[in-house]
Amino acid sequence: MKARSHITTAYIGLGSNLGDRASLINKAVEQLNNADGAAVATVSRMIETRPLGDKAQGDYINAVAKIETTLTAEQLYEQMMIIENSLGRTRNEKWAARTIDLDLLLYGDEVINQAGLTIPHSRMHLRSFVLKGMCELDADLQHPVLKRSMSRLARRLGGNDFALDGQKPQLISVAGVIGVGKTTLAKALAQMLDCRMLAEAYDTNPFLADVYAGKKELALDSQLYFLDSRVEQLNKDSLKAGRAAVTDYVFDKEMIYARRTLDPAQLERYRKRNSEVAPSIATPVLVIYLKDSVQKCLERIRRRNRPYEQQIELETLKNLSDDYERLFADWPRSPVMRPAANEFNCLDNADVKTLANEVRCYCATN
Repeated sequence: MKARSHITTAYIGLGSNLGDRASLINKAVEQLNNADGAAVATVSRMIETRPLGDKAQGDYINAVAKIETTLTAEQLYEQMMIIENSLGRTRNEKWAARTIDLDLLLYGDEVINQAGLTIPHSRMHLRSFVLKGMCELDADLQHPVLKRSMSRLARRLGGNDFALDGQKPQLISVAGVIGVGKTTLAKALAQMLDCRMLAEAYDTNPFLADVYAGKKELALDSQLYFLDSRVEQLNKDSLKAGRAAVTDYVFDKEMIYARRTLDPAQLERYRKRNSEVAPSIATPVLVIYLKDSVQKCLERIRRRNRPYEQQIELETLKNLSDDYERLFADWPRSPVMRPAANEFNCLDNADVKTLANEVRCYCATN
């Protein structure tokens, strides 16, 4: 095969969960290094991971190799298939156990979409076991499509691995403290994605103004009103599989506000009702966690001038902000984007368009 004269840096993911896993990965690396037109520059440490897709099979060992090659992407991929075959790879169902699995993750900064070959690898940004290896080799390297560093993409996953599933609703939840701009962003994002936007029922809650005015006996009624409206909006049977929808809240915030507003007896009643309906709620495929200083959030609250919100104090926002930080410090259900206030403006059409393009990579829309 004829190779090119110039050298391209490529990254290859390696995995094995059958046989002598570490030995098979080492053999694959050796064969990659011995292939005409390719040389292994460095290899990340091996890590052990659970298989995707709830498969009843053994754990994987995974690693990432950095390759310097004069081969084209197609030629390199062909060599990888030859190596897989030589090491006993059989190609059965998706996510089946395998002696060796080689994935072409990146080929320079090229973007390739053709039959049988997609570069960057279409799921690498959803796999912590891939991004950990990438970060070890080059944490600052940018993803050619997402335009984000490997370290930033890895932080979105929180050490978890995710799979796209077009049989589930593609729910995108914008989260954050009062006044941070959730509704503004959710509306703009839904327009960019051409999908439904589901808003919190603030304006229709008949108890909310009285609760803000100090009538604590109505706090449970207010929380239950919100809960019922969210169940109606986010019920798995109400949202269409494979279709995107954007909310300006995340369902799990329910307990944040319940703990802050309800007395112990009310909280116990609310907790029971919440636990009954929670299994019917669609899990988001992506959370966008907006953050800004509580002072700026309070300024926005004052400017929008909702009468019942004008009693909110800085300390209240600080406590809520801390609650959100705890909620998303160890969030296992989906990737979490954290647009920084100093680099993202939800009123800027270009910023929202960039974000929407990223969001599409985390959704399996029909």
